[in-house]
Amino acid sequence: MNGKSHTFKSWVLATRPWSFPASAMPVLVSLAFLFWKGCQVDWAIGLWTLVTIIVFHAAGNTWSDYFDFKKGVDTDETVGGVAITSGEFAPGEIKRLAMCLLAVAAVSGIAIMLCTGLPTLYLGLAGVVLTMLYPQLKYHALGDVDIFLTYSLLPIIGTSYVATGAFVDDVLWLTLPIGLITVGILHINNTRDIEHDRRAGIHTFAMLAGKRASAVIYCLELIIPFVWVVGCVIYGSLPLLSLLALVALKPAIDNSRKALAFPEKGMQAIVGVDEATAKLQLMFSLLLALSLFISYWL
Repeated sequence: MNGKSHTFKSWVLATRPWSFPASAMPVLVSLAFLFWKGCQVDWAIGLWTLVTIIVFHAAGNTWSDYFDFKKGVDTDETVGGVAITSGEFAPGEIKRLAMCLLAVAAVSGIAIMLCTGLPTLYLGLAGVVLTMLYPQLKYHALGDVDIFLTYSLLPIIGTSYVATGAFVDDVLWLTLPIGLITVGILHINNTRDIEHDRRAGIHTFAMLAGKRASAVIYCLELIIPFVWVVGCVIYGSLPLLSLLALVALKPAIDNSRKALAFPEKGMQAIVGVDEATAKLQLMFSLLLALSLFISYWL
């Protein structure tokens, strides 16, 4: 213990709430998509699932911060999660916070399973395993894959099941655009920290790709979702009004320009771009969800 008392706000900030669009938006957009498709949506279960996955996400953030500190990945030079490195919290406090949040999410998930069915348990267990393994997977260049599965594929598939009582195949159209932007949050963070992570002795995907390739990959993670939406509209998988999501293309381009400056200008060129990418996810997904809700009534 560090002997400090903490305000409720401090505990909340320790979970990195700016990143929560990454977990909340897959659920929200999935609910909107199911509604547009004419499915019978259980909104109470859907919103309950949304809250549960946010708590689960908070557990994952704090769990990752604890292990990054213990591994020596996060130090007083760290730009991102600084709850421990700043001296605000002791490592044990963050570990206990992570375990408490995980317990709350687990209890809530079990309750949802009892209301919906056994497949919910399997999906939930997969999410727990991927979250607990995330630090080690990240250190071996598999963090991006982990994040795509945990915060795109699993919640989108899971939402379709708990909200309708069945797996709706068409909802899979959402996994790529939402998943790529979410992976972009992690990827630009790891791109910024390439040199720092190399000194810590870990190997992220961004490190293996190199500075220039990582910057280009990040740009693709932001631009492909917009191309995908246009393609889905042409194919008929999304309504015409889904093109409203293209309004978010401007911040996506702005973020991409900053990333492309990274190889020449260094870390300072992309400080804060991870948070800006989370905001992009929020904007893109809200616009897409809104277009689906409106399209239902047209």
